[in-house]
Amino acid sequence: MKLNIRGDKMEVTSAMRDHIEAKLTKILKYFGSADEVEINVLVRVRNENQIIEVTVPTAKFTLRAEESHKDLYAATDLVVDKLERQIRKNKTRINNRFQREQQVPDFNFDFEEKEENKNNVVKRKEIESKPMDEEEAILQMELLNHDFFIFNNIDEEAVCVVYKRKDGNYGLISMK
Repeated sequence: MKLNIRGDKMEVTSAMRDHIEAKLTKILKYFGSADEVEINVLVRVRNENQIIEVTVPTAKFTLRAEESHKDLYAATDLVVDKLERQIRKNKTRINNRFQREQQVPDFNFDFEEKEENKNNVVKRKEIESKPMDEEEAILQMELLNHDFFIFNNIDEEAVCVVYKRKDGNYGLISMK
């Protein structure tokens, strides 16, 4: 397991690092080879809350969870529980999806964050994505725990946005 822990505007102590590493080893049982798993952890402070964000990019999908609590150790426990729920909830969907396909697509999202104050844009992200269908985009959106997901639609050969509606269904916006 490659564990990348970094603090944003705070120093991550060795006690924090040891606790985070001990808790995140719980999710390694869900992966075939634990040596190849890379886990990125970002710890930051907002007001009196400690925020921990964990991202686990794999060849098939990307897991992401974020939790906020006054105590970093409690936030770590909560984020690990959330990751385990995501894995268990989507395990059968992921297995069924990729067993049907001959070739497993490699989702490699390289996020480059740039902070600018030009035109009141406070954050920019550039993503690189592989073509996928709507079902796969919905799965990625749910795994990332986002309300929307931008992807290259392989069926329509266009950039599309899938989003979660207030009624629990999904919507799709196509750009041609």
